[in-house]
Amino acid sequence: MTRRAALCGIGNGFGMLAFASLVGESIARAASPLAQDGPLDARKLDHPARAKRVIFLFMNGGLSQVDSFDPKPMLDKYHGQPLPGGSIATERKTGALMRSPFTFKKYGKAGIEVSELFPHVGDCVDDICFIRSMHTDIPNHEPSMLMMNTGHTQVGRPSLGSWLTYGLGTENKNLPGYVVLCPDVPTTVGPPLWNSAFLPAVHQGTFIADKIDKKEKQTDTALVSKDFDPKTLISYIHNEKFTLTEQRRELDLLETLNRLQMQREPVKDPKLEAAIQSMETAYRMQTEAPDVFDIRKESEATLKLYGPGSTARGCLMAVRLVERGVRMVQVYYGKGDPWDAHGDIQAHRKNAKDSDQPFAALIKDLKSRGLLKDTLVVCGSEFGRTPVMEIGGGAGQTQNGRDHNPFGFTMWLAGGGVKGGMTYGATDDFGFKAVDKPVHVHDLHATILHLLGIDHTKLTYRYSGRDFRLTDVSGTVIHDIIA
Repeated sequence: MTRRAALCGIGNGFGMLAFASLVGESIARAASPLAQDGPLDARKLDHPARAKRVIFLFMNGGLSQVDSFDPKPMLDKYHGQPLPGGSIATERKTGALMRSPFTFKKYGKAGIEVSELFPHVGDCVDDICFIRSMHTDIPNHEPSMLMMNTGHTQVGRPSLGSWLTYGLGTENKNLPGYVVLCPDVPTTVGPPLWNSAFLPAVHQGTFIADKIDKKEKQTDTALVSKDFDPKTLISYIHNEKFTLTEQRRELDLLETLNRLQMQREPVKDPKLEAAIQSMETAYRMQTEAPDVFDIRKESEATLKLYGPGSTARGCLMAVRLVERGVRMVQVYYGKGDPWDAHGDIQAHRKNAKDSDQPFAALIKDLKSRGLLKDTLVVCGSEFGRTPVMEIGGGAGQTQNGRDHNPFGFTMWLAGGGVKGGMTYGATDDFGFKAVDKPVHVHDLHATILHLLGIDHTKLTYRYSGRDFRLTDVSGTVIHDIIA
């Protein structure tokens, strides 16, 4: 018996026996066509891919579809009247129909109507597919955020980005395969939105608070300051006590010991392999990550294209990351649920002003760099908002807000093999419920995986005695939106 084995036995006793049996259940698709040597090595696809990477722009809190991308003339006509068919079941007390205070205008060759809140996005409609018939399961932020990010309403499932790196590997081993950007941790859910759960830890999303500095607030407008230091974004990967050469020697020794153990084990341990890979990535990030996050290296024209603010900074960083081979980048708007307009829908004005120009700039920038054709851009919220005004709960005296609406909302996609200049599906005349070609979150996830060359029914991981997948037991690819 080796010294390491003896220490394991003494320290863990019968617990190690239980763990050994579980390891056998946790082997990642060893016989699958997607299997590979290392946890981040490129994998074989199920079919030709249209996209190689994903940027997910997340307006956490709940964007109102009837005030942004789903115009409803019937709201103008019946403003102030009860919703036909009687009251609807909402999270908080609601009243009569409320028209949008924002005007809509047709854009592009397709003539798609977009709200005055998003004029820059409107200029890009010929590259965008608007899915107006999205729906989800629960009208609360936390379970709906989990559903949109992990395909399940409860904590404990791997995130979309984790599934993507598990299914595809990464194109740059000097950077994480999955990066999450936000000035502060979004919502009360936090890390479970980008965790790897029971997948190997190397597929965990890397959260980076993309602030200019620790004192930056949501109201600050600078894109980048002269004294901006990208190393402050990822200070935790630097070890001032040891040089890179010394760290390399330590890592080489640790890897040698771990691989000796792996060679002695009859069953391959994916957790150990993932731990080795994670440490290697962290080591290599010390030289490449500061450069990729240094947006000061962009031209003045590019910085002007994105405009000011943290969302603009996140979008520009996202483009730089995918350009370097990162598989998925998620950009959240801000801390908490900032799009949650219970009291006054006019709050959307500031949020949209912060987001509209950067979102459009991201599409234009990807296009100019030759990346849009194989980069899938996804944009939306965890749910939409009601077409009726909210009169209870957090509305207060204003009565100009809208409650949560999981029954019908809009998301848009661009690039990555998606048809531009089109709308898909529809809500009813008042924008409350998806009635034409409904698209569940599972369908969206299935389509994203399909565009990246993965059959969502085959991307599975055996854990706790069953095969899990991102789309659970559902999901239908939306072939009509694929170019």
